[in-house]
Amino acid sequence: MRRAGPLPWLRPGVFVGALAPLGAILLRGSRGELGANPIAQALNQLGLVALIFLVAALACTPLKTFFGWTWPIRLRRMLGLFGFFYGLLHVSTYTVLDQGLDWPAIWADVTKRKFIFVGAATFVLLVPLAVTSTSGALKRLGYARWKRLHRLAYVATALGTIHFFWRVKRDVREPVVYATVLGMLLLVRLGNYLRLRLAASAN
Repeated sequence: MRRAGPLPWLRPGVFVGALAPLGAILLRGSRGELGANPIAQALNQLGLVALIFLVAALACTPLKTFFGWTWPIRLRRMLGLFGFFYGLLHVSTYTVLDQGLDWPAIWADVTKRKFIFVGAATFVLLVPLAVTSTSGALKRLGYARWKRLHRLAYVATALGTIHFFWRVKRDVREPVVYATVLGMLLLVRLGNYLRLRLAASAN
């Protein structure tokens, strides 16, 4: 009989918790509690939740580096996939509910409104990351190529933060928080890279 690993409740608990924002949005929508423009409200909330999960996924490795915790690494793939999932819901809400699959209007939005262009670019970058998130994809690509590809997670999250900045326009306090956290994560990654390079050159 296979023994359960440490914290066997962790992944199921996070999985259920990750669905809670969607449940809350659907519940509020069914009750008419999303304000005068429920589609816009749902669109904004789904986009924010997607960004939160993307940042959380990027935070897993620094948490292990600084505190020696191994459990965040077990959640990294799930958190990244939930970031893609909510990003897909965000894009679907825009294209289907907001624009009614009016592709000429959508194309005009993407090409003329810079925050929508950046948002679209964010989602495009997330697609190959989600597709190659499986162990099978890692084996097919090889670890080195897979790792290079998945560095796009930082680019996608940075673009998502810019999309958030340009979307809110005036009150940028919340986007600043995410930009600050992302900047710190990038500094940690850079510091770790330089440390490894110095250690390698010393040997």
